[in-house]
Amino acid sequence: MTDAWLVLPTYNEAPNLEAFIEAVGDKLPDGGRILIVDDNSPDGTGRIADRLAAERDVSVLHRPRKEGLGPAYIAGFHRALEGGADLILEMDADFSHEPAYLPRLIEASERADLVIGSRYVPGGGVSEWGALRQAISRGGSAYARLALGVSIRDLTGGFKCFRREVLEAIDLDSVQSRGYAFQVELTYRALRLGFNVVEVPIVFRDRRVGSSKMTGSIIAEAFWRVPLLRFGNTDGRRP
Repeated sequence: MTDAWLVLPTYNEAPNLEAFIEAVGDKLPDGGRILIVDDNSPDGTGRIADRLAAERDVSVLHRPRKEGLGPAYIAGFHRALEGGADLILEMDADFSHEPAYLPRLIEASERADLVIGSRYVPGGGVSEWGALRQAISRGGSAYARLALGVSIRDLTGGFKCFRREVLEAIDLDSVQSRGYAFQVELTYRALRLGFNVVEVPIVFRDRRVGSSKMTGSIIAEAFWRVPLLRFGNTDGRRP
């Protein structure tokens, strides 16, 4: 039996969390586990997570403060690896990633080391976004693809399934990206280490409720950090 863990970083997701956990519960393999990683959300997300953990097969990792998406995921990945996970999945907890796609990613992991739920391969797409936001997203992925010299279409996507060997091979504690550049960095490191990365199509939707966590500083970090992944030799290998 495959031991699959779904890692869900949360910050101010109180309106979404309970319904989301309900929706993903039956999309994981038998014995699959959900780990909520909450960065001390002031809206009470952590308290909701604790209640869900008391009622369901859910675990909670409380972190003392908001440090960014990357550090939250790394903490969750360490916990999942320590718990014996064979597959580690990540996705947003706001319904922008459709839970019904989880089996698709898990199935694809039988032939790949890292599976990306991709908006920008045939069959994928984005709905409920305006033209400007779509242009920024597509432009960010194209910029990263060009800067890194890789063919992955959705480098900034955050709906993924890792085989444990990938995360064990990546020096997680040396990952420096804190915002959405984290998604680019982990995929690039996996490629540089020779792992097989595939994309499967998904349709990305805008969050149901709440506000986006995207800020100007997150975009700026991605702009300057991505080229350093290739030319700064952050993974200990030659470009």
